[in-house]
Amino acid sequence: MAEDALIVIDMQNDFCPGGALAVDNGDEIVPVVNRLIEQAPHVVLTQDWHPPGHSSFASRHPGRAPFETIIMPYGDQTLWPDHCVQGSAGADFHPGLRWISAELIVRKGFRTEIDSYSAFFENDHKTPTGLAGYLRERGITSVRLCGLATDFCVAFSALDAVAQGFSTSVVLDACRGIDLNGSLAAMTKRMREAGVQIV
Repeated sequence: MAEDALIVIDMQNDFCPGGALAVDNGDEIVPVVNRLIEQAPHVVLTQDWHPPGHSSFASRHPGRAPFETIIMPYGDQTLWPDHCVQGSAGADFHPGLRWISAELIVRKGFRTEIDSYSAFFENDHKTPTGLAGYLRERGITSVRLCGLATDFCVAFSALDAVAQGFSTSVVLDACRGIDLNGSLAAMTKRMREAGVQIV
């Protein structure tokens, strides 16, 4: 259906094996994602796009280590290794991803003082990326999500998509998770309870 869009979340080198913030077996899903792209009438990609010294980087906070949590003005923030720095090889899409048919690339996390997991909002849950408006103007009512990582950027994007009124599904075979302290089960449950179809 022409009202459907596939949103491919953060299929970037730094989230794949060998990258700065690698998701276990993250590169395994590339062929599955490529098949979904081939079948989709509309394709949108997201790209984590951090300036050097981003506030979510543990290196920015002396004495702090990656995967610790700190309090930011907008709430809890997990600290990450430096990753997906603007213009770096790590920020590039995985070389096997056949993304040429994508109609839009949404870059997120480019504001130094705020992180962005969701394709729709920054982590303050107020600052929009503009994606919802773009989809509405295109007449798109239904979205399918895939990519990295299931329990962070995919899940937060799916929750925001539902909250914005889109019929939303997540294709689990085309996702991989980080599973930080049980985050995979917790976020899968949260998505289901919000009305996201897990397929």
